[in-house]
Amino acid sequence: MVWLPRVGAHLVGVTDFRCSAAGSAEPLAGTAPTDSSWLFVEYAGPWGAKAVAESRLPTDVREFLGGLDGVRVQLIRRHGERVTPGVRIFVARFGDHADSRVETAVLDDHRDLLDLDLDPPRLGVPGLDPPRLGVGTGLTPYAEPLWMVCTNGSRDRCCAEAGRPIAATLAAQWPQQTWETTHLSGHRFAGTLLALPSGECLGRLDPESAVAAAQALEGGTVPLTVSRGRAGWSGEVQAAVQAVRDRQQATGLAEVAVTGVESHDAGARVQLAVRGERWDALVRTTTGPAIRMSCADLPLKPAPRHEVELVRGE
Repeated sequence: MVWLPRVGAHLVGVTDFRCSAAGSAEPLAGTAPTDSSWLFVEYAGPWGAKAVAESRLPTDVREFLGGLDGVRVQLIRRHGERVTPGVRIFVARFGDHADSRVETAVLDDHRDLLDLDLDPPRLGVPGLDPPRLGVGTGLTPYAEPLWMVCTNGSRDRCCAEAGRPIAATLAAQWPQQTWETTHLSGHRFAGTLLALPSGECLGRLDPESAVAAAQALEGGTVPLTVSRGRAGWSGEVQAAVQAVRDRQQATGLAEVAVTGVESHDAGARVQLAVRGERWDALVRTTTGPAIRMSCADLPLKPAPRHEVELVRGE
């Protein structure tokens, strides 16, 4: 094993350690990103560990994107560095399946991003209702599925090693709907994929399982064995939904609805509706053993674990 000098929070060099192998026993449920407003920006330049800040985008564009409050910004590109005219953007907001939506536009230049009106005040129950995202003219609804595959090797080598073969395989079958993207959180779950418009986040994929999962989602079902949860929900809500899906084999995207959440210090009580039945999920959040969460970082950190008790409602 060869160690080279440390730069910032990252180790530059070659080791045999792979966080995705070391974290293979960690539960997937409840690990999807909790952000509910997302902006995906096409950018074919190099990706650093801090993708937007370290990009070669114009300074005013970097500052604009970095200053967006409540909006998660992802850089995207076509697999194989295929470049098309203009700058494709997608705006996504996640709530319950019926409320999740995606809009898109092709901009002439990255500086056109400065004209977008992004204002995501969070209304209703936090983590449940999608934010109201008002955007400037030119955005149109996008109804086709999108596969956003993390391939950000500058952030973590597992994402590139696992993600690029997945992106290549998906792009061969869904050339217009497959994009490489920057960090989706959870390097140790590589390969990872965010599916739009549902917001379902998947982990521990390889090319074969990624195709099967994409086919399932395209057909309206959740591939439970590789599901991390739905983006936009808290980890407790994600774990509760996964538990009731497992219990009832409720794989349909719209079969489970979250009707209420009561948060407390040790977790949450999540109210669910499954095929007309009421369920209560009592979620207790603890911390698991300290692990290396990334190939590039040495410090050991404990990851949250969600224990779910399901009670059928009256």
